[in-house]
Amino acid sequence: MQRIFKNCILNRLSSKTPEVITGFYNDLAEILSPEDIIRIYAAGGKTFASVSNKEYILKQRLYGLEEQLTKQSFVRISKSEIINLKKVRNFDLSLSGTICVIIYIHHLYYFSI
Repeated sequence: MQRIFKNCILNRLSSKTPEVITGFYNDLAEILSPEDIIRIYAAGGKTFASVSNKEYILKQRLYGLEEQLTKQSFVRISKSEIINLKKVRNFDLSLSGTICVIIYIHHLYYFSI
């Protein structure tokens, strides 16, 4: 019974059109609040979300998350990256073909355009 319950919860949290964003960190599923997410990106065939100093693995694909988060303050800035505009301090456009995004928590992210 416990296994059925566990599978039911995991399936619900990992559904294609989830009402929440679920991140996996150290074999634990955590419900992520969109306002806490700094960026969502794809790398190595997986999708990740950066929240504070943690990188969560997401079951959803980038295009699905982009659709889900368009009503909020998220924008796609590259082929493999969505950022939360509320977490951005500024954009450095001085490098040709590259955008440097400076996040409020002093992280720098570079994106090719």
